[in-house]
Amino acid sequence: MRRIWAVSTNTIRQALRMKVAAVFILLLLVLLPLMGFTATGDGTLKGRLQTFVSYGLSLTSLLLSLLTIIVSIYAITSDIEHRQIYTVVTKPIRRYQIILGKVLGVLVLDLVLLALFAGIVYGVTSLIPRFLNASDEERQDATNEFYTARASLVPPVLDVQKEVVALYNKTKDQLDAFYRNMTREEILKQLTNRIRLEKRAAAVGQMLVWEFHNVRPRDPNQSLFIRFKYDVSVTAPDEQVYGEWRIGDLRQPQQDAGAQIPTRIWRETRKDVVRKFHEVEAPASVVAQDGYLAVGFFNPPGNETVVLFPVEDGLEVLYKADTFTANFVRAALLILCRLMFLACLGALAASFLSFPVAILFCLVIFLTGTISGFIVESFGYMSQNVSTIYTYTVQAVIQLLPQFDKYNPTKFLVPARLLSWGLLGEVALMMVCLKAVLLLALALVIFSFRELAKVVV
Repeated sequence: MRRIWAVSTNTIRQALRMKVAAVFILLLLVLLPLMGFTATGDGTLKGRLQTFVSYGLSLTSLLLSLLTIIVSIYAITSDIEHRQIYTVVTKPIRRYQIILGKVLGVLVLDLVLLALFAGIVYGVTSLIPRFLNASDEERQDATNEFYTARASLVPPVLDVQKEVVALYNKTKDQLDAFYRNMTREEILKQLTNRIRLEKRAAAVGQMLVWEFHNVRPRDPNQSLFIRFKYDVSVTAPDEQVYGEWRIGDLRQPQQDAGAQIPTRIWRETRKDVVRKFHEVEAPASVVAQDGYLAVGFFNPPGNETVVLFPVEDGLEVLYKADTFTANFVRAALLILCRLMFLACLGALAASFLSFPVAILFCLVIFLTGTISGFIVESFGYMSQNVSTIYTYTVQAVIQLLPQFDKYNPTKFLVPARLLSWGLLGEVALMMVCLKAVLLLALALVIFSFRELAKVVV
């Protein structure tokens, strides 16, 4: 272990002497505080905070990722190109210890720099409200919708397969005539979306109820929020409709006013603009002791239109499940998992490729992982025009790569969504314990059998 640590210490010194490392560190030291007090967003306090965290963490992650790739490759290839490796391998040190020492040095440098720059982002985020003349309402919005970690619950996707098949068999001739250019699978998909939307539509005088289980607010004295967006069949001149919300334990009938057992139901009647997101705030104490929560929406007769909640983003229950600080720490650890994978990837590339080729190889992997979701979705659209085997092969290869876009920390911090320890553990298991360790093992094997010099007699 002493030999590995000696190699890692030398790697850190070598990295700090690199001009590119100095440039990246200087850029982050200057840009992060500057961005914190120049970001405007939508002009509100919450918008400024969201914009700064989004750009600040994204810039930190990008520059540290590039630095990790460059340093991990240069630390190995430079010793070979400058023939310093000859003097190293003649000493009592194994080749695997050289690779492990290089990777460890890069990871230690990443950990220190990530802690520094993540601390700057967190510190600036905490100081922004003190330097802005924000109203009390804006500060409250920032507290409820940014400085928190809210768990998200969405209604489960309804299984309507039997209804779809029955409807298709009953009206097959009419459907085939109407959808002339569609296959049977495409028609069934259209029917599935239509029936699911019908089950999330409230006619005049009708009430929709969504039930959730295992709802565990951090503090019952705080609030939970129902985030919703709805559409209508007939748009009113002012583009607004009324809605009566009932939130709480709807399993039992309501008690009379003089009953000894009070009902745990929060009621609110409001008028909202259609096709835009809104939030209903209710006390978290309405959640039953067993974690049950029901959300009911009643379409009053005065609307004279059907109210529809989109399947994708029509309704969402949000409640505080942790603090902003804990969520931010987990987001930083998520970035660290990415850096650990890239360090092992750089070591693998440097074990058998020259510096420029290894850089190109790692950048392709990094960019592909950054837009993996877009690539998979694109091949899904192309599946009708290309070979099915080719499509699934490409998708399988993409799935083997790290999905950086899927586990982007800003996707959790900006909307104040909870990044749980379970999800972080899942990412660490897949990205570090499996993929990164596999890359490191391949690097050790390849470098152990690599010919470093030829003996000429």
